[in-house]
Amino acid sequence: MNELTPTLVTASTVMTEPGAYVQALAIADGRVVGTGQLDMLRSRYPAAQVLDFPGAVVVPGFHDAHIHLGMAADDMLHLDLSPDATPSLSALVATIGTEAAKTPPGDWVRGSRYDDAKMPEGRVLDRWDLDEVAPDHPVLVVQVAGHWGVLNSVGLALAGIVDDSEPPAGGDFGRDGTGRVNGILYERALFDVAYAASSRTGTTVVPASTQADKLLGLRRALDRWHAAGLTSICDALCGPDEVALFGAARESGLLTMRTGFMLGAEHYDLVHRLGLRTGFGDERLRFVGIKAFLDGAIGGRTCLLDDPGEHIHGIQATSTKDLTEIVRTVHGDGNRIGVHANGDKAIRIVLDAYEQAQAADPKPGLRHRIEHCSVVDADILARMRALGAMALPFGSYVHYHGGKLLEWYGPERVSSMFAHRSFLDAGVTVAGSSDYPCGPYEPLLGIQSMVTRRGYDGVEIGPSQRISATEALAMYTTNAAATVGDTDPTGRLTPGSLADFVVLASDPLATAADEIAAIAVLATYVGGSPVFEA
Repeated sequence: MNELTPTLVTASTVMTEPGAYVQALAIADGRVVGTGQLDMLRSRYPAAQVLDFPGAVVVPGFHDAHIHLGMAADDMLHLDLSPDATPSLSALVATIGTEAAKTPPGDWVRGSRYDDAKMPEGRVLDRWDLDEVAPDHPVLVVQVAGHWGVLNSVGLALAGIVDDSEPPAGGDFGRDGTGRVNGILYERALFDVAYAASSRTGTTVVPASTQADKLLGLRRALDRWHAAGLTSICDALCGPDEVALFGAARESGLLTMRTGFMLGAEHYDLVHRLGLRTGFGDERLRFVGIKAFLDGAIGGRTCLLDDPGEHIHGIQATSTKDLTEIVRTVHGDGNRIGVHANGDKAIRIVLDAYEQAQAADPKPGLRHRIEHCSVVDADILARMRALGAMALPFGSYVHYHGGKLLEWYGPERVSSMFAHRSFLDAGVTVAGSSDYPCGPYEPLLGIQSMVTRRGYDGVEIGPSQRISATEALAMYTTNAAATVGDTDPTGRLTPGSLADFVVLASDPLATAADEIAAIAVLATYVGGSPVFEA
């Protein structure tokens, strides 16, 4: 689009923010400069060209407030072991074997998005399954939640893990009935082996991909995300490598997504070395804050609960003392922190740390985040409201996990999980997030999941937490923008906002709830320029 002469954007329906409609937008220099009737805007801008989407609906660009671009860029280079690609354990193992057969001995074979809960064999992958098909290669398979994975025997040897090894603090090793390590690494045990962004040593056993390769993976990820209508994201766990990757992508013109990032707390020294502050950067790439971990995952069944039950292997990934010190330091520097906390017990520990930091060094305008914030109650909601703390629960987990949530957590607890209704009613800022690759990235699927509270299997999960389509759309637009910056110019199409929008085949606010995810994305625009066209 011409940056000097406005372009008028019109369609059968134009939504400026959830539930608010106009006939057309005027866009210039990447921003919305006017809204209203098409004839009025034509009169105001007589030289303007018209970009018309007849029969379609224009909505603000979707914004995922907690996703993992750096991780996705790497995953795109390795095996897809999701249920869609490998619908059984035998198919998964065969895929590993096929990849090993064409990989030089000694080189790593890696795959992600393995979902044990959807395997018909009814058991968990272990080292010996992998040894059968890849005896000469180190192999790592990461479970879909990203909080545990499986190494084969060669991989365990490279990691120095033997049967009598002690797991790291905040992590654990899986074992068989005789006490032998079975290859499963939980939480810190996995992070230290595989994830440089959250490794406490800054190095990993699994070799990092080259930046050139990860740029290729990043482009693949962004193409898919733009095709789903995403225009803005917050990568909720980065290390120096990811920051360098995003910088290189920006310089080369590959970073078409507006990208905020949260730096892993293990790398907080980088904040001081570079003089970063929350909000540093610009509208294409900016520093949002610091990320820390307190517990494990919902899908991985490692979250920290007051009453864990028989299915949950709760792990506290960071000690209470260490977390309190991290929060105190980040808060004292005036930076935002987001702490990963799924279980109610974990959330209370995080709130304790936030309250202590605020009491010792009051900063009323500094609002911290609780990443996922999955299991809540009235006490948690009241404390969050008093602090101004923001919640980022999973948007699509009800759909993705379905009836397994009832099996793992029980009907009473799921009624307070991913509690979008409760957060809204309590006046807590709450936003939509996918946590991809841990959950589906499509915002329309997340919206449908929040509105219907039905799983992929048709099972109803905590129906009391249903929200309206208008409220759900706000989760992925205005509310998401609020969690990365109080004056963030994304999430709406009003004068002064960035011209980021999605063209849909139908209006999600006028579509049957169980059909929202099927709405076609026809085009996606960032700054008034197309980044995806069907």
